[in-house]
Amino acid sequence: MGSAVTHAPAREDLDKDSEPRHGPVKSRRPADLKRRGRRENLAGYLFMSPWIAGFLLLTAGPMVASLYFAFTDYNLFDAPRWIGLDNFSEMFGDPRWRHSVQVTLWYVVVGTPIKLLAALGVALLLAQKRRGQAFYRAAFYAPSLIGASVSVAIVWKAIFSDDAVVDRTQRLFGIDVGGWTGDPDLIIYSLVALTVWQFGAPMVIFLAGLKQVPRELYEAADVDGASKLRQFWNITLPMISPVLFFNVLLETIHSFQIFSSAYIVGGGAGGNSCGPADGTMVYTCYLYVQGFENSRMGLASAMAWMLLVGVALVTAVLFWSQKRWVHYEEGGR
Repeated sequence: MGSAVTHAPAREDLDKDSEPRHGPVKSRRPADLKRRGRRENLAGYLFMSPWIAGFLLLTAGPMVASLYFAFTDYNLFDAPRWIGLDNFSEMFGDPRWRHSVQVTLWYVVVGTPIKLLAALGVALLLAQKRRGQAFYRAAFYAPSLIGASVSVAIVWKAIFSDDAVVDRTQRLFGIDVGGWTGDPDLIIYSLVALTVWQFGAPMVIFLAGLKQVPRELYEAADVDGASKLRQFWNITLPMISPVLFFNVLLETIHSFQIFSSAYIVGGGAGGNSCGPADGTMVYTCYLYVQGFENSRMGLASAMAWMLLVGVALVTAVLFWSQKRWVHYEEGGR
């Protein structure tokens, strides 16, 4: 008898019926992926919830409320009454408001460039390798940490008052003009001196920019016989122009927002809250007077939004002008 021949099942049937050793590979369903994505988003929003709550309650909410109050007659005690554009028309016709705009613009135009020049000059000195460099950097930066405090403004007012340090120093050189804080024409210069004294923050930014300038450029300029002044004008300034633009933008916005030092040095309360004869009547100081001393919160809100519009316009002009003088490494402007 012939032996029975058995045939093995086809390979295709084995592959079809068999499963992997560890079981079939299960692919994630779209519903599972969506459910996991929702859980991850929920966890992210929970972690962000303190910031979101703070933004809505302390920033966005007050901004929307102040925009509404700008078109109302509101004195903090009675319900606001809608008056339309009356606050803005009264504001533009107020001579003290126009004076505050002039004082603020003068402070920005004079104080900001001097502060940046001092910061850049000291940064150029500290960029050179010398003994005690870390100490000098910390010493020059320290005023920026405490300069905006009320205590420093009180000390500054005492220094520039009658028969104080500045007044006595002036007399040594035959200058007898008295204390600056009591003179309507000189008190604004004490604020400029205070802001220049706080040049530490832009100085650190300038130092970071100077460290990025390639040394090969200066070595090539030395070979060509270029003077230090020409190297500064043709190499240093173009290379740090993005940093310079950042400092100009930041310090300009800060100058428009000056308040505490002007209020404290100017008097702090009473009829001369913003200096003798409104000598330190910067914009925010007059806004404070109208809102909290005169209880005209509607008018103060309108002034605040005009300040926002003004700063936005100045910022837009600065961004437009950077195309002409700011140079970036890739060669674009």
